[in-house]
Amino acid sequence: MAFSSRLYAGLPTERPNPRTRHIDRRSPLAIARAINREDALVARAVGRQSRAIARGMEILSGCLRQRGSVVFLGAGTSGRLAVLEAAECPPTFGTSPRQIRAVMAGGKASVFHSREGAEDDPKAGARSVRGLGSGDAVVGIAASGVTPFVRAALKAAREQGCRTILVTSHGRPPKNPAELTISPEVGPEVVAGSTRMKSGTAAKLVLNALTTGTMILLGKVYDRWMVDLKPTSRKLRLRGERIISELGKIPLPRARALFKASGWSVKTAVLMARRKSSRKNAEKILLFSQGSLRKALEAR
Repeated sequence: MAFSSRLYAGLPTERPNPRTRHIDRRSPLAIARAINREDALVARAVGRQSRAIARGMEILSGCLRQRGSVVFLGAGTSGRLAVLEAAECPPTFGTSPRQIRAVMAGGKASVFHSREGAEDDPKAGARSVRGLGSGDAVVGIAASGVTPFVRAALKAAREQGCRTILVTSHGRPPKNPAELTISPEVGPEVVAGSTRMKSGTAAKLVLNALTTGTMILLGKVYDRWMVDLKPTSRKLRLRGERIISELGKIPLPRARALFKASGWSVKTAVLMARRKSSRKNAEKILLFSQGSLRKALEAR
């Protein structure tokens, strides 16, 4: 679908901000304060989308629970946010690259270097979701809501039976192809059209909530702890030990030993500590509890 220059000019993300008129004449301190005042509007705008975000959590957790996959995709800043969100899930929540991945318009090289025109390629957008189907979900990120790459990907994904979500700063994107829209209306940017600012911040907050809430629903968080983390660095290994010590109610040296004995599984190690059981028995309890540490600890 082609959009006219008039439509683009009328997009919320393209409008000039009356509060930053003549910002180029202001002092550095006044510029900093003006940007901060605009940023303060973002969290409230995202908060007004809580019901839609909660519905998104239900959609994504349902797909992953049924062994489907989730794909985040976008162009430019939105694509880089998609990459960031997908990249953070494996170490934090123990997901696999097959479960959650990202697609960047223009390919991997566009993550580091802008590739002009990649966002305007609907055919590439449609190709990016080939092979997906019912049981999978596609989350498109587009500040304007009219990015051809993202719109085509969402349209193709929906036709293939995927669940679809659009994250945008446009309250009512025209001919919206997505099943669910999460649209924090943050108002015009400090610099007109610079959607890496408020719109980008809003999208990051939405994605943080979507993925974290989804993982909580899947039992990958116990209380406030990331109990499915992968100890791929010293920092994460030490964090895992502290979580096992806290939840297992044991000293750190014992937690360290159980972490290793469990095959580097926080959940298994906690159960081994609390139930005074073997790794094999702890793993059986977790399997019976569908991977939920809370259910495993409360099981009789």
